Amino acid sequence: MIEPHGHSLMELMVEDQRSEVLKNESVNFPSIILSSRQSCDLELLLCGGFSPLSGFLNQSDYENVVENMRLSCGTLWPMPVMLDIGEEEVNRVDGHELIALRDVTGLLLAVLHRGDLWKPDKLVEAEKVFGTTSTEHPAVDYLIHRAGEYYLGGKVEGIQMPPHYDFLDLRHTPGQLRSMIQSRGSSRLVAFQTRNPMHRAHKELTDRAAQEVGGELLIHPVVGMTKPGDIDHYTRVRSYKKLLNYYPEGQAFLSLLPLAMRMGGPREALWHAIIRKNYGCTHLIIGRDHAGPGKMSDGTPFYGPYDAQDLVNVHSQELGIEVIPFRLMVYVPETKSYQPIDEVPKNQEILNISGTQLRDMLAAGEEIPEWFSYPGVIEELQKTYPPKGQQGFAVFLTGLSGSGKSTIANALQARLLEILSCPVTLLDGDVVRTNLSRGLGFSKEDRSTNVQRIGYVASEIVKHRGVVICAPIAPYHEDRAVNRRRIEREGGYIEVFVDAPLEVCERRDVKGLYAKARAGLIKGFTGIDDPYEVPENPEVVCKTEQETIEESTGHVINKLSELAFLDLSEQR
Repeated sequence: MIEPHGHSLMELMVEDQRSEVLKNESVNFPSIILSSRQSCDLELLLCGGFSPLSGFLNQSDYENVVENMRLSCGTLWPMPVMLDIGEEEVNRVDGHELIALRDVTGLLLAVLHRGDLWKPDKLVEAEKVFGTTSTEHPAVDYLIHRAGEYYLGGKVEGIQMPPHYDFLDLRHTPGQLRSMIQSRGSSRLVAFQTRNPMHRAHKELTDRAAQEVGGELLIHPVVGMTKPGDIDHYTRVRSYKKLLNYYPEGQAFLSLLPLAMRMGGPREALWHAIIRKNYGCTHLIIGRDHAGPGKMSDGTPFYGPYDAQDLVNVHSQELGIEVIPFRLMVYVPETKSYQPIDEVPKNQEILNISGTQLRDMLAAGEEIPEWFSYPGVIEELQKTYPPKGQQGFAVFLTGLSGSGKSTIANALQARLLEILSCPVTLLDGDVVRTNLSRGLGFSKEDRSTNVQRIGYVASEIVKHRGVVICAPIAPYHEDRAVNRRRIEREGGYIEVFVDAPLEVCERRDVKGLYAKARAGLIKGFTGIDDPYEVPENPEVVCKTEQETIEESTGHVINKLSELAFLDLSEQR
């Protein structure tokens, strides 16, 4: 099962005859529909990117990887790769040895030979693998809140790769990329891992790396799952293609990696090195805070800036791939050049623009300085990230029943239609219940589903640069957080807490719902026998007991203007 790194790839696609047998028999197998992350993992298993794995880890391998970064046979492997499933799927696969793995359309991708099934201690996994149990870390958040409670392992037989329809000329398996490298006659290939757009500093860094080893450069961006809030891969790949024009001919080429990143810092860097070795690379550039998720809300970084370099260096000889470490590259105006930050004399001015600063500049419509990036790259980013005044946005009102959400929402819709020359969609809680969420009850799970459906529809409207107002009760922090993350990826999100005391809401209740809830005729009613979790940091608070509707609406309009989503200059 296990082969040393750098030897033959563990490709798991079966031959045609076996494939036909499995397809015919799969109608009798229980099916698991793969999530986006599971689909990425399966693709890299099938193509050999995760060599030496022959499937999803069984329990003994998982435990060794978590504790020691090694499979139970001793082979270096730092990241757990299992099939996480929920209670319903556990019941579905019970008693079956073969399980069909399908994509969201039902397409059969592979057959899993059922191995171990167990319930892991996720807090131990989080602490050992990611060095934290804080859900501010995106992988820990996924582990705790999104991944299934159970893990399933077992060998995999591949029927079909997960289909892609974009950038087909840039999608290469490890075997294909090795053949390309051989045909180019290069014995040294330097890989550059990225999940962000590349600018002049990255160009300088990669130029130096290729020159240092006397080899070619592979720009190998991740186009699977990355950190929430990252720029989408379509925009990034278009910008990488523009960047290639600035390299000397034949020095650099581009290929896409369908990896679901965990943002695991040092362990992830080690994982990246193994994967790049499988793709035929001899060197990997590892820069500052490689594969790290940044900082916690209190400003503490999850990982040290060069922890990843140190860990991979320790294992580089065993891996058979060399590390090219780089410090942060900064622009020095005096010399009009980029230099590693630790090589710049202390008395010299340095310039740098962070990813957050760049996004803010794009949102404000500011000119990006030429020393920072290339015109073609910035042009692609500006197409996807126009100034805020050209972006879509969602206003999400939340509060108790009777707090005044619907009244404010209707007034706000009228004011926005007065100001803007585009449609403004209103997703009111009661209207959504009648249409979008017909059939859902009022259990905690159904209410969460209802609120997240609203968030999904809102995100689609915002993605297409529309304006939407949402006015559900939305009592739970987690649902509102999910919607914020989903919508902010596409445009603006303004949370409005419509704050009214419970006794005021009860006095306003023309439907008599509060009275029925207090009499025990309605169970799980928000504010009576089910909690309302007050928003911690809403953009706007409307105190409807003290304010007129016009005043509350004005607070929201002013905040939208302050955030540059509205231009009120013509209204004066």
